[in-house]
Amino acid sequence: MSGSERFGDLLRALAPQVLGMLLHRYGGFEECEDAVQEALLAATVRWPADGVPENPRAWLVTVASRRLVDQVRGERARRRREVTAAVREAPDAGLAPAPGDGNPGDRDDTLTLLFLCGHPALTPASQVALTLRAVGGLTTAEVARAFLVPEATMGPRISRAKQRIKAAGASFATLTARERAERLDTVLHVLYLIFNEGYTAGSGPDLHRAELTTEAIRLTRMVHRSLPDDGEVAGLLALMLLTDARRAARTGPDGALVPLAEQDRNRWDAAMVHEGVALVTAAMSASPLGPYQLQAAIAALHVQAPRAEDTDWEQIRVLYGILGRIAPNPMVTLNHAVAIAMTRGPRAGLELLESLDGDPRMARHHRLHAVRAHLQELAGEDAAARENYRLATRRTTSLPEQRYLRDRAGKLDR
Repeated sequence: MSGSERFGDLLRALAPQVLGMLLHRYGGFEECEDAVQEALLAATVRWPADGVPENPRAWLVTVASRRLVDQVRGERARRRREVTAAVREAPDAGLAPAPGDGNPGDRDDTLTLLFLCGHPALTPASQVALTLRAVGGLTTAEVARAFLVPEATMGPRISRAKQRIKAAGASFATLTARERAERLDTVLHVLYLIFNEGYTAGSGPDLHRAELTTEAIRLTRMVHRSLPDDGEVAGLLALMLLTDARRAARTGPDGALVPLAEQDRNRWDAAMVHEGVALVTAAMSASPLGPYQLQAAIAALHVQAPRAEDTDWEQIRVLYGILGRIAPNPMVTLNHAVAIAMTRGPRAGLELLESLDGDPRMARHHRLHAVRAHLQELAGEDAAARENYRLATRRTTSLPEQRYLRDRAGKLDR
């Protein structure tokens, strides 16, 4: 890894910690974030020449605080009430820690920042975008690329999210146990959405967006370190690791999608598999059962099978049945149908799929047609399978998925 890459990794990890520190002390999301960005820019200029400071986080906090004070003093007409109050109460805060704060590099408010980005006043899309921007350290341009929209569109979207948080009266105060418990589900769901979009991109030429899966895993590790006894946090991290472990085998040399049953299992990441299995095993033995643990347990059964034909489909069917009872949603039903087809025959799986035909969430979703085509192919209903493969092809905007589905239909033509 080059020196510039090491600096980049360090700064990306420190950015949310520094932003959390400033928000805790001053408030004012946009002003604090601007100050952090200026401090990061200063670090990219100074550190390669002067060396990384002994306490890089404290260095960034000090520089960002000074920038914030300068910004407030230089733009009085645009000062925010929270920042103004903070500067009046502690005019030298940019040079010394506030009372009770200790060393400015000792406090890490990243988790609180993550919970703030998951504020219920925001839409799920805004929660994801703001989390990637503020906690993930991605630039607005990088977040825009993740959403496949112009930077000019994403910038105002993120700004509106910040304004909604402010209008909702959200503060950076420590959450109560009840608030944290209520907000944790949202935070985990945001991280889950980020990971899923990276693992199977919703559109575009690439099947994966590794920068998103990597960031989702990093942020989930951060939550797990802060809440090591929470079974669902451990379950989500395990699910991500066990899923991402297969990434290298999901595409061929030409970028074509390779389904699970046909993947070269020697290309799976053994270290990620081992860590994920250990995490979910420990969580399920010590915590109340939850949907992320169940999904991780299913993923573990898939990756622990030496060959596709050794997969314990009966156990997977049972786990999907439990998951469908405690966290019902159409995607669980789709996967449950596959497990039923593998244990009780494709006709049984197709019968379960019929329950989704009237679900408005699945009315135009390509996965329903893709799964139905797969089960029809297993049942020997080639003509029906071919039509559903073609319908699924028209309804996905992912180019690798389009190519795979078109190939399946083509094979049935032949």
